[in-house]
Amino acid sequence: MKKVALNGAGLLVALFAAFPVYWMVATSLKPNREIFSATPRPVPAHPTLEHYREILTGNLIPGVTFADFFGNSVLVAVSTVLLSGLVALLAATAVARFRFRLRTSFLIMLLVVQMIPLEALVIPLFLMIQRLGLYNTLPSLVLTYLGFSLPFAVWMLRGFVAAVPKELEEAAAIDGASRSQIFRKVLFPLVAPGLVATSIFSFITAWNELIFALTFVNDQSRYTLPVAMTFFFGRDDTAWGSVMAASTLFTLPVIVFFLLVQRRMVTGLVAGAVKG
Repeated sequence: MKKVALNGAGLLVALFAAFPVYWMVATSLKPNREIFSATPRPVPAHPTLEHYREILTGNLIPGVTFADFFGNSVLVAVSTVLLSGLVALLAATAVARFRFRLRTSFLIMLLVVQMIPLEALVIPLFLMIQRLGLYNTLPSLVLTYLGFSLPFAVWMLRGFVAAVPKELEEAAAIDGASRSQIFRKVLFPLVAPGLVATSIFSFITAWNELIFALTFVNDQSRYTLPVAMTFFFGRDDTAWGSVMAASTLFTLPVIVFFLLVQRRMVTGLVAGAVKG
């Protein structure tokens, strides 16, 4: 009975979490007359792809399509993931393997930085981006998201690097491997699950962020998807069909990315807690 009760509770939680996603997809397939009906149906009576055609074939703003916004988001998110993974792995290796002055202070600062509200950093970062000459460019977003994702990535990867026995590296060194070979052929494969787990965090951070994307970029052709979503909300009305269709397309890359790496992600989340 206890097992049945736990499974039932888990099923209810899963249904509660999945229902908004289902409603989003179902609404994107409904014609406008069903969306604004006085008695909404959970299942579309007359499914249609009209809203998807409007998004994919039309221009949200003159000369800019949904695919352009999608490409900007992909470029920013992928760049953030690659850079954060590389920098975080090198920093985590240094913190876990070497002893140096202010090492403990550095680790404490990683935690303190994550406690600062993002809204408090908008103006300082905006002034910094302007002085660097990166205003109205996608690299400004990449650098900003990199700064937000690195503390978590370094702290988490530190546990993975510390869990790798030093004897493996010493054995490789005795066999004649150089430091770069030890890093590439011994350390990197063992901490790969941790990289996957931190990559998901970095990807979602860069993919969903709105405030900095709206503040640091002024050219509409360089807007990312979260900013483009605001075009569906008018002063007097909202195109809910288009909003739901765009939200469905907006969610797909995250789901696909998660499905591709979910096995390694579970391994990484467990392995990272072994030592550190």
